[in-house]
Amino acid sequence: MNRHYFGTDGVRGRVGDVPITPELVLKLGWAAGRTLAGNGSGSRGRGERPAVLIGKDTRLSGYLLEAALEAGLAAAGVDVYLCGPLPTPGIAYLTRALRLSAGIVISASHNPYADNGIKFFSHRGAKLPDAVEAKIEARMAEEVSCAPAAELGRAFRVGDAVGRYIEFCKSTFPSELDLRGYRIVVDCAHGAGYHVAPPVFHELGADVVAVGADPNGTNINAGVGATHPQHLAGQVKVHNAHFGVALDGDGDRLVMADADGALYDGDQLLYVIARDYRRRAALSGGVVGTLMSNLGFEQALAREGIALARAPVGDRYVLEQLVERGWQLGGENSGHLICLDKHTTGDGIVAALAVLRALIEQKTTLAEAAAPVTLFPQRLINVPVARGWDWRKNAEVGRAERAAVTALGDSGRVLLRPSGTEPVLRVMVEARERALADRHAEALAHAIATAAGQSL
Repeated sequence: MNRHYFGTDGVRGRVGDVPITPELVLKLGWAAGRTLAGNGSGSRGRGERPAVLIGKDTRLSGYLLEAALEAGLAAAGVDVYLCGPLPTPGIAYLTRALRLSAGIVISASHNPYADNGIKFFSHRGAKLPDAVEAKIEARMAEEVSCAPAAELGRAFRVGDAVGRYIEFCKSTFPSELDLRGYRIVVDCAHGAGYHVAPPVFHELGADVVAVGADPNGTNINAGVGATHPQHLAGQVKVHNAHFGVALDGDGDRLVMADADGALYDGDQLLYVIARDYRRRAALSGGVVGTLMSNLGFEQALAREGIALARAPVGDRYVLEQLVERGWQLGGENSGHLICLDKHTTGDGIVAALAVLRALIEQKTTLAEAAAPVTLFPQRLINVPVARGWDWRKNAEVGRAERAAVTALGDSGRVLLRPSGTEPVLRVMVEARERALADRHAEALAHAIATAAGQSL
């Protein structure tokens, strides 16, 4: 697919710059409405028209973009349900629960507040496939046309959205277990989970210390949350907590900390969950990771007899492989974790509850449960390249890549990946020793920059 607006996770950019302008977002709403209305889901709102749910995170620009999307959808003859700030997985859940045609999330996830984005869910609560996104993009080349006055969409407010989603999250935790006796720091990144995540853990019995739970429209992800996990580690120690849970701005990413302030990323947490599923004879097949999943994670799974399949970077591609293979568990080392037997998309709260269940039932600590995973040091370098430059056809780059792969052998890994949003080629080298990862990554990055006529 030749993407003009859509990236790996919807449409995203700086507010006020193309494509995140009022005019283009209105057109995006109209194009999505026209496309999804004819997508054959059969889902409807209170009337006979197709209906779409819109949720958002806590960015100030969410008000502007929400209004533009609502106008575009209404012009296309689509009813709109508004639920206000709610985590991305909450939108996926409610879209499915309310039997709507689609769900739309206004969020730039872990990006700074000046950015924002639009991402879509199908009526089944899954990310839209590339083919449907391509149809929406094609529609955006057309002129916006307004439905007849009597056929315009209407808007409704979903007043109980937060309560519904809280109950859903709690339902994924075994009814015979609770979190009594545990103090848990919950870092909401001043994002969409600020009024959802703390009540979930509190209502399950935990003594909750909520941090990053005071959004003001401009502080989302600012020094807090899953993208700044050291804040979580410090708060766990300050409050003498047993665990720390950090979400990102839209609540689909998870990092955890133990009582010592040690941090655990998506690979380590997914290992704990997968091993617990196998213990309970609940694991179907293996685990889906991505090209960025750590080699140490893969080797730890292999020692347990659990296969790892690698998908392209992006939780949507992890989900596609899970569905194709009939497997349940997958995710990214960044903390997007999917438990497909519980939800249709990555969910930071649900994943945290899966980890806590494993620890409680096995009467173990997070450090002990994750100990078999020895993460290999990774070095990532972004090398500027001209748009469209094909590194695969360059002989010098090929020689440098082969040299690094040969030198590392089975004790390392090399990955070259073009960015989907920037004119850069991402160089990632993994090795048992950080010095080796640094040396080979820098050598490879230098070779690419020289071949591309750029400077690092």
